[in-house]
Amino acid sequence: MAALDSLKLVAAKQVKGLDPKHLRRTKMLKKLKEQIDLAEGEVSGHTYIATKSRSVLNSETGVMESIQVPKRLKPWWWLQDNGKMCITLRYGAKALEISRGKNAIEVNGLDDIVAKLKVIKTAVEAGELDTQMESLSAQLKAGFAKRKASEKIHSKA
Repeated sequence: MAALDSLKLVAAKQVKGLDPKHLRRTKMLKKLKEQIDLAEGEVSGHTYIATKSRSVLNSETGVMESIQVPKRLKPWWWLQDNGKMCITLRYGAKALEISRGKNAIEVNGLDDIVAKLKVIKTAVEAGELDTQMESLSAQLKAGFAKRKASEKIHSKA
């Protein structure tokens, strides 16, 4: 028991799974990092290529291997008619409403995009967009539930 006396013993309970807010923040931060890297690449004149892992069967050995393949990455910014650029935050396939009725951030140019995306990243880390992401996530889940219900109806017919 002398060896155990040197340890700090506590009563702890392991938490199963992560908090949904934390998962949504992590997802958004990952996408923001990709957008920041894409914008920095455009500013510096280099092409940023995001990659993802894909498992493929090696035809010679018959063993599954993990390889890195390019990932299609669309910029979240675009040029308006007035010459200004706008950034929209995307969560899934939908634009995130940042403030009531406002879903875009106006910026002066490509150089300003990186700075604004970093400000947004700080806001996401602080949890300032949690309620917007939660409501959009609920809308996306509801859409999937409707689609599953209609698939069941069509499969019975």
